[in-house]
Amino acid sequence: MLDLLYFVLCSYGMTFIIVYGSIFNKIRPKKDSGFLGKLLNCPLCTGFWTGVFLFGVSPYTELFTFEQRWVNAFLLGCLSAGTTYLLSSIVKDDGIQLSGG
Repeated sequence: MLDLLYFVLCSYGMTFIIVYGSIFNKIRPKKDSGFLGKLLNCPLCTGFWTGVFLFGVSPYTELFTFEQRWVNAFLLGCLSAGTTYLLSSIVKDDGIQLSGG
């Protein structure tokens, strides 16, 4: 169970840095500059590919290990995309955003 928690936290952190990190401002394409711009400015899209990447490197880390099957890559990509999108809509640069009606 801790494997999944570590995986989710790593995918969220990596995606957040890629999409919002100022260190990538000079090399990240603008949102309206085609496919790559849309991909690298979207936490849902980038989150999916971050999850697939982390699945691919899982044999080289002790934080989490997953059986190397294509269906696991797809499912972990989906898990990463969903949790990254959820967390990025709740946590902003100035803290947790809760809005009540």
